This record gives sequence, C-alpha cells and structure tokens, in this order.
Amino acid sequence: MSTQDFVSRLPNDIGGFAAGPIDRAEHELEPWEKRCHALADVLDFKKMINTEEKRKGVEALGESLIGKLPYYERWIVAFANISFTKGYFTPTELAEKMAEVESRTAAEPKPL
Repeated sequence: MSTQDFVSRLPNDIGGFAAGPIDRAEHELEPWEKRCHALADVLDFKKMINTEEKRKGVEALGESLIGKLPYYERWIVAFANISFTKGYFTPTELAEKMAEVESRTAAEPKPL
C-alpha cells in the first residue's frame, strides 16, 4: 500500500487489493442479523442514526476491527459508539441491559 493510499483510502475501501476468493453463495440471514437490519431501519426512521452516520461509524472502527468483525457486527459496534456519543445511553447502561437480557434468556426453558 502506498502512502497516497493511506491518505485517500478509508479503512473499508479495499477495492483493488489482493484477496482470497469471494464466497458468492446466497445464505439466509441469521435471526440476529435480521434484527440488526431492522434496528438500523428503526433508528433511521426515528431520526436517531441515519445511513450516513452508520457508514461513518463503521469507517471509524479502523482497519483492524473492520477486518475482524463480520458485516452486521460492524453495524452493532457503530450503533453503540454513535449512541454513546449522542448520549442515548452510556457503556455501563448498555452492559447492564445486556447482562439483564442474557440472564433472562438463560432462564428460559430450552425447547425439546
């Protein structure tokens, strides 16, 4: 990568770089991925986080995180960071809610 690329390319702009083969097989989205996509639509509809903010939020993750996180996980981290910045909730409040949901789902009976 040239110095010019560092200045002109954002972390998720990997077009033209050498890479392995692309898996072009269609796959059904997991339920959590569908919920993440629905969340993006609701946040945009409610004028809380729009598509441009989401894109910038993903780019702000930097090259290493973008390379490690799957597509929808990037969205989730970007939504959280934007929400913290906008004061919708704090990292502590998010962690507490996640623990509450996790304990609630752990207590649910498992299907046979």
